[in-house]
Amino acid sequence: MELTFTLSTIHAAAQQFLEQVKDKKVIAFNGQMGAGKTTFIHALCDVLKVTSPVGSPTFSIINQYSYPGGTLYHLDLYRLKDAEEAMQAGIEDCLYSGNLCLVEWPERAPQLFPSDTVWVSINATDEQTRIVSSE
Repeated sequence: MELTFTLSTIHAAAQQFLEQVKDKKVIAFNGQMGAGKTTFIHALCDVLKVTSPVGSPTFSIINQYSYPGGTLYHLDLYRLKDAEEAMQAGIEDCLYSGNLCLVEWPERAPQLFPSDTVWVSINATDEQTRIVSSE
């Protein structure tokens, strides 16, 4: 799958993305700093009708949201050194909870992820345009 979007089309891209990943529960987002991972995840939360305020979990590491489908975890592993530190933070509990997990910086602890994780890349092609692709 490959989707190209700008801020004006991000919600349509998020809807298409969710249709493509269907019932997958763990989605890992790779991309350079500033590529738009948090912004795209925020759009996904909008499309999913998350009822609580959505923010970046850079410092909290795990944000938990409610949405009509249940519980959603937004995780940001950027500040973690390795898998051991991720385990201590409770990342595995989220990844194997059966709830939807949207994870930024998964390369910090890739060995912790379930085998059916959807691995996604977000890349900037210019200041306004992003490409989201998955295997």
